[in-house]
Amino acid sequence: MPELPEVETTRRGVEPHIAGRVLRGAVVRNPSLRWPVPPDLAERVAGEKVLSVRRRAKYLLLECESGTLLIHLGMSGSLRVMPAGTPPQKHDHLDLLLDDQLLRYRDPRRFGAVLWHIGPIEHHPLLRELGPEPLSYAFDGAALHDAVRRRGSPIKLVIMDNHVVVGVGNIYANESLFHAGIAPTRSASALSRADCDRLAAEIKAVLERAIDAGGSTLRDFVDSEGKPGYFQQSYMVYKRQEEPCRQCGTPIRHIRQGQRSTYYCPLCQPC
Repeated sequence: MPELPEVETTRRGVEPHIAGRVLRGAVVRNPSLRWPVPPDLAERVAGEKVLSVRRRAKYLLLECESGTLLIHLGMSGSLRVMPAGTPPQKHDHLDLLLDDQLLRYRDPRRFGAVLWHIGPIEHHPLLRELGPEPLSYAFDGAALHDAVRRRGSPIKLVIMDNHVVVGVGNIYANESLFHAGIAPTRSASALSRADCDRLAAEIKAVLERAIDAGGSTLRDFVDSEGKPGYFQQSYMVYKRQEEPCRQCGTPIRHIRQGQRSTYYCPLCQPC
């Protein structure tokens, strides 16, 4: 599913086309997403000026004069800028209309969302309990150490908890732990302050490199222009079970944690 780098890539691609512009309405072909699209969405957004395009965790926030459009890409969604009048294809569930362009939401698996919120967006039920952004000053080794020191769960599961830090999905948790030299099975409470400093720095570095590469495309993800991401070409451990570690040559191992696949090098990431 699209993780933080893919959502940030989408945000950066969409922003120049819609920030400061007026929405003319919306076309909803299928409102049955993870949460139903508001039945009056077309009327609500018509005439609304898009003031900014932000991201919070894996949510895109189109802030308008009267409210905020909250968009989640789910497991297979994409948001693309297209010329006005472009014929829809299967799974193209919703268009936001501009004068000469449209913003098209496509979601084959329909696990995403397009919602409208009036009032401070940080009070929305989907956002109000979220932890700090990993690329912000609020997240560092000290914040991570404070969050993990009373948690006995494996560190990989802890850094994927959105109450601890947002947006560190499965791919980037695996990669960050490898670069930090920390075993994904290690108890979070056993990490020292130095471990947390190193891991927080690597989470930031991995996410920034992924954003620079346009995110990862493993199945469905494309950016706002329909282009895939390329970060998967530089994976160190993810999806590389039994392949030699790029640092030491030891075969990469694969286990299951919290119903998700975990990949690690037993030599570079000692328990």
